[in-house]
Amino acid sequence: MLPVIYGCEGLTLTQAEQDFFNKAQPLGFILFERNCESPLQVKTLIAQLKACVNHTDVPILIDQEGGRVVRLKPPHWLPRPAAKTLTSAQAVYDNALSMAHELVELGVTVNCAPCADLLIDGAADIIGDRAFSADPAIVTEYSLAMLKGLEDGGIIPVIKHLPGHGRAPVDSHEELPIVEIDHATLNQTDFVPFKALAKASKTAWGMTAHVIYSDVDTVNVATQSSHVIDSIIRTEIGFKGFLVSDCLTMKALSGSFEEKARKSLQAGCDAVLMCKGSVQEFEDVARGCD
Repeated sequence: MLPVIYGCEGLTLTQAEQDFFNKAQPLGFILFERNCESPLQVKTLIAQLKACVNHTDVPILIDQEGGRVVRLKPPHWLPRPAAKTLTSAQAVYDNALSMAHELVELGVTVNCAPCADLLIDGAADIIGDRAFSADPAIVTEYSLAMLKGLEDGGIIPVIKHLPGHGRAPVDSHEELPIVEIDHATLNQTDFVPFKALAKASKTAWGMTAHVIYSDVDTVNVATQSSHVIDSIIRTEIGFKGFLVSDCLTMKALSGSFEEKARKSLQAGCDAVLMCKGSVQEFEDVARGCD
């Protein structure tokens, strides 16, 4: 089994995608808005994806946070508020439980949430209102509520972005963020929600941040830093679950797709995420997993 979560291009699989997935046997798949037109269509696509691989319990992922980051939208699915607009842990829980019921009905098994990053004044707005608060205590309380709501509804949550993306001065989709604040401060602020989440669940996955924390590793983003993964994510934060990279297409990462995949897995990620690309690019990622 190839330790990759792949996306696909449209509402149904192309023959080239089917042929590649049949050959590569990836771990699982991720859906985006481009893949989600109606409930019946999504269920049919998921069945297509699962039919491409020989293993069972195929994880089907989606990013359904709320606000700007939603793949399922009205009229077929309920509107989902941005994290920052929710004002109580109960509201967060209720929203997450309702969301989980929608996902389960479609056949989705994993939701890339909660986003447990802090809302940091002056940072890039790539996190922004996706964060519950600037206060680590509120982020912890609300992230735990979202985690519980998803799990109670039968969905595996993905805690992100380990060990914290809130301070990134630029958007990691477009540039390489370097966070220069000292490790001790990070430990008392940004890491706090992730420590609580790591203790609260044995089923949740984690997703790494494509961010350099210069007081910890001056060269490598967290995704590709064995030091960050071993010493910070696994030990200091205490996250022991399944760890997947953020998407390899993001411009914070350099090198070929083969190199990006290899470096991420060698650093300690259990799988890599490749959300979109040509079949040739998918093949490049697969080579990096050899």
